[in-house]
Amino acid sequence: MAGHVICTRGRLGEARALGLGPISVHPDYQRRGVGSALMHAIIGAADALGESVIALVGDPAYYRRFGFQSASGLDIEAPDAAWGEHFQARALHTWTAGPRRAFEYAEPFKRL
Repeated sequence: MAGHVICTRGRLGEARALGLGPISVHPDYQRRGVGSALMHAIIGAADALGESVIALVGDPAYYRRFGFQSASGLDIEAPDAAWGEHFQARALHTWTAGPRRAFEYAEPFKRL
């Protein structure tokens, strides 16, 4: 396997959302575009399925090229304020701006 990416169900208040991660690329395949291909595939699939937003924790310099921005710029609060600029989100076509909302990961991730 060259790499993998996963999204899990999250919530923004009553609205559905996705939490991205982990994403990984086997060292033998790094710097060959595998990570970018995985990101484009998961974003495209989420958009095609009518999801509104994808959130993640990661390096802003890496994820910015895929359209992610500080989640606070979309009025989305991180589950942990200490994540700061590393908590990012990407609005998809069905995104509707609204009041500030807190992102919640799926139940199993809340226990970590």
